[in-house]
Formats: sequence, structure tokens, C-alpha cells
Amino acid sequence: MRARRVRVPSLSAVLAPTPGLPSTQRSTKTSRFLFAVPPFTGHILPTVAVAAELVRRGHKVAWVGHRDSIAPLTPRHARIYDADGAPLVQRLRDLSDGDQELLEPAALRSLWEQVLVPLGHAMMPGVQNALDRFRPDVVVSDQQALAAPVAARLRGLPWATSAATPVELTRPLRDLPKDEERVRELIGDFQLDHGIEDLLDPRFSDHLVLVFSTGALVGDAASFPDRFVFVGPCSTGSAPAGPRTDDDVPREWPDGRPAVLVTLGTARGAAAERFLRAAVEAVAGLDVRAVVVAPPGALADPPPNVLVRRDVPRSALLERMAAGPAVVLCRGGHRTVCRSLAHGLPLVLAPTRYDHSVIARRVAEAGAAIIVRFDQATPVELRAALGAVLTDEDHRRAAARLRRSFAEAGGAAEAADRLEKLA
Repeated sequence: MRARRVRVPSLSAVLAPTPGLPSTQRSTKTSRFLFAVPPFTGHILPTVAVAAELVRRGHKVAWVGHRDSIAPLTPRHARIYDADGAPLVQRLRDLSDGDQELLEPAALRSLWEQVLVPLGHAMMPGVQNALDRFRPDVVVSDQQALAAPVAARLRGLPWATSAATPVELTRPLRDLPKDEERVRELIGDFQLDHGIEDLLDPRFSDHLVLVFSTGALVGDAASFPDRFVFVGPCSTGSAPAGPRTDDDVPREWPDGRPAVLVTLGTARGAAAERFLRAAVEAVAGLDVRAVVVAPPGALADPPPNVLVRRDVPRSALLERMAAGPAVVLCRGGHRTVCRSLAHGLPLVLAPTRYDHSVIARRVAEAGAAIIVRFDQATPVELRAALGAVLTDEDHRRAAARLRRSFAEAGGAAEAADRLEKLA
């Protein structure tokens, strides 16, 4: 039996300059790009935006991953190769359903141990099949799709990292060195299991790392090597829209008064319902118009200044809110945060997961948010936080700075430029 000694480099080693990077001259050839993604909407959508730009330029694209997660978010005739992760999708949802233990940094170790490494093993046959059938020139792998960079290295294919959020770049387990080492060990063992002996960290390609954020949220982007390219959020729009429903917000809303949007995304259960009730009580005491996204029946008899909707047309609503003082109250998911900031809207953030906490701290440090405790927030505390963000012009100015940083980053076009050079 071979000894397994951890040789996955630390992040400080990953951040060292890499010699022999691809030429910066843009390629004009037609190329094939395979996107490997985990079953998370927020991780899939950036690849959809980049793929659309590549297709517009005449390239071929395909995806590999959990088909039922990818298909609703991609064009109707998209080429999708299934990589079986279905048994792990429900485990992911079980871990995510309002479990407050996920606020602890150690939850990231559990995520890698219980879900992401097993998902990598489950995806490997499907990824290898996709490589055989699609024959890509470049593999673009999400940081949480371990199978793709390993399979690409085994085939000698160039590969790029898709960093859907900036969380991994912040060394989220730096205060828990044993847990950080354990994650590196798990990732190292995964590579050894599949025949890779010269270990590296597959969360960070040595060719190209596309970061769907900006230095304004990550910190000093100049401290990262040139292969780390901060292109800004590329999924601020919605997933493909369905038919209009009675969930649409009336056009006269918010009628000139300050506006509040309350949305908890996929959070469900007693803790989510308690938080929503506290939020409704909080806005009832403010001179605002509020929309609260909640399941049917979760909030009975809302006050006159509150609309309760099962879902809302997010982009159109945020655009209308941006016309005046407004605030978004959410959990701190990267997609919702970036969609709000892309419209210059500050936030009140109530994290329910540790990755939410990392993002929330970044936005708060940038001056565009106030953080509250999801499990302990009272109506009085929420009313104070919402009122402070609505009346303090500094929060709005900070959100406007972040919006400008997004617009200047280049988005999907910059990401496509870099991928073409890699091909």
C-alpha cells in the first residue's frame, strides 16, 4: 500500500507566479469548451453567461454535471453530458436547509468530506465520457467539481478554474489549520485515487482562474498572479424566464417611498418562517413599501405596506428599486448579493451558511451592508438595520462603488477573451 503524504500546495504556493503562461494574443480559431459544474444554480449561471459569449463568437460549448440541475438554466438545445451526482444533490439540500451549524467554519470541512469529494468520485466516469465524446480544446471546471481538472490533466488538456464566488480565495479555514490541512489531504487523496501523482490544488488552475468577483469584494486583487482574472459577476440576470404569473409586482410599486426587498432564497423551515415574520413586523413600523418573497401561507395578514409574493421578477424589480432609497434583506448568497449591488443597492445580510458569512463580511467591510444574526434577529434589530441603511448615504455610495467595479471588470466578454487565449 502506498503511503499518502499530503503534497497539495498551500494557497500561498498557489499564488506564486506561474512560468510559461499562454500567450496574450487572442486566438481566432474555432474551439470547443467543456464546462464542468456542481449542482448549484449560483455556480452554473456564470458558465451560462460565458458560454453564450463564446457561442456568439462561433465556438462550441457543452456542460457536464447533474443534468437536472443544468438543463433548466441553459439554452433549450444545450449539449449536456450527465455526470451522476443525483444521490448527493439531496444530501446537499439536507445540509443547506436552514441548519445553523453551517455558520461554523468547520462546516466547510464537512462539505468537502460529505459532499464535494464524493461528488468528484461520482462525476469522474461522466466527465471522462464527456471528454471522449465532445473532445474539448479547453476544460472549464468549477472549483467544486474536482473530477474535471483531474480528468483534464490525465488527458493533457488545458483547463481553467471557474471561481463562482471569492470564498476559496480568502482562505476561509485559516483560523482552523487542522481543518484546512484535512481539506487539502482529502483533495490530495482524491487525485491519488485517480492516478495523479504530482499533486496540485485543483481549485486553482495553473493556467487560468476566472474569478466572478472584483477586487472591491475580494481585497487587493493586485496580490494575485496574472492568471487570476477578476471578471466580475456574470450571472446578475435571472435564469431563463417562464411565463408571467400573478407573482409579478404591480408597476406602481414602490410609489416613490423607500423600498425594501426581503428574500431568503431556498431557505425553508421554522427558522426561515420566524425570520420572515420578524422582517414583516420590522418593515410594518417603517415608512416604506416592502416586497417579501415567501412560500404561500407562510405570512398571513401582512400589513398594508407589505406585498407577499411566492416569487418576483428580480431584475425588473431591482431596477425599479434603484431609482430611490432602497435596501435588500437576504442571507448573503453570492448571486443575490451581486444582483443587488449591480443595481447599486445596499443590503442587510443575515447569513445562514459560512460561505454567506464570508461574503457578508466582505460587503460590510466595503461599506455596503449591515450584518444581523439570522437565528436571533428581532423586529427591533431588523428595523434599526433597515432604517440605518436606508437613511445613511454612505451605504448607498459604497454600493455604487461596487456597481462600478462590476461594470469595469469586463464580465463574460473578458472571461471569453481569456479562454480563447488558453485554447
